[in-house]
Amino acid sequence: MGHSQGEIAAAVVAGVLSLADGARVVALRSQVIGRLAKGGGMVSLAVSEAEAVELVEGWSGRLSVAAVNSPSAVVVAGESGALDELLVLCEGRGVRARRVPVDYASHSPQVEVVRDELLDVLGPVVPGPGEVPLYSSVTGGLVDGSGLDAGYWYTNLRQTVRFETAVQGLLADGFDAFVEVSGHPVLTAAVEQTAEQASGGPDVVVLGTLRRDEDEQRRLLMSLGEAFTAGLPVDWSAVLPADATPVDDLPTYAFQRERYWLEAAPMFSGVDVVGLGLSAVGHGLLDAVVAVPESDGVVLTGCLSLKAHGWLGEHAVFGVVLVPGTALLEMVVRAGAEVGAGAVEECVLEAPLVVPERGGVAVHV
Repeated sequence: MGHSQGEIAAAVVAGVLSLADGARVVALRSQVIGRLAKGGGMVSLAVSEAEAVELVEGWSGRLSVAAVNSPSAVVVAGESGALDELLVLCEGRGVRARRVPVDYASHSPQVEVVRDELLDVLGPVVPGPGEVPLYSSVTGGLVDGSGLDAGYWYTNLRQTVRFETAVQGLLADGFDAFVEVSGHPVLTAAVEQTAEQASGGPDVVVLGTLRRDEDEQRRLLMSLGEAFTAGLPVDWSAVLPADATPVDDLPTYAFQRERYWLEAAPMFSGVDVVGLGLSAVGHGLLDAVVAVPESDGVVLTGCLSLKAHGWLGEHAVFGVVLVPGTALLEMVVRAGAEVGAGAVEECVLEAPLVVPERGGVAVHV
């Protein structure tokens, strides 16, 4: 399956077109399309097809739906001025819209002006039945490759791209793995969205091959690894050295994870601190704050204990648990933030703060 001009590559891979005929369609059609330049453009919309039709109805004959990629990804094409007006409308309605970087309107009535020229230059193309089934984004279903002649490739450029329908057809026929062969994945999200919307559809694997601005060989090997771990068959003999020995079994131990951020239970858990004249702080060490009467000051309170802050037990000196200086500084910074003091210029520790083995130590900042 291919999308728009990508269908030409798909036809070559499927054996429907020879490499020479595929190159002919790409090169000559591109030359003809150049005559459409400067007169139009395309815009992608994050809406359904029905919503896109409603959006462009004010520009009848000037704008039309060019591609339906997924239940929420549509491309419209047409006159440049009308597209500018559409973008303003979308901004006002909060619809995500983006200009496609082309200066022609493929898959729109503008293509009709080059119909005869396209049929003429592509006339020598001789398609065949192919060796691999080919799903068309023109018809949305399985096609007999022998019909992919000059007329088909004109229709491929003129009609709406039915990519979503083609994906739905593949899903309905039991296909559950999609690999986008491209320089950067642009259709994987559309396939995933279509699969999610498919009623009773299978769980699918959707992968790319390369990514923009990444080392190509490394990225391709990573993609192969992703395909392999997803259960797809990979011919590693084409990648690995001839004397490479595969590892048959992986270790059976669990891949364990340990979290390091603080999750201390608040001192006033289950207590309405507001009802006590305090305000909750929401800090890992300090629990509440109270304003000092007749001043701009505040007092932040908390209770440090090995039960609530088990990590403190890892900071013991000769068996005595001390609150680390960084924790003290953290409390100072938090208190300063309460009164708009954004920085600590100097912090001097005059005596260590000891945490008892049982109970806790009350802290006022």
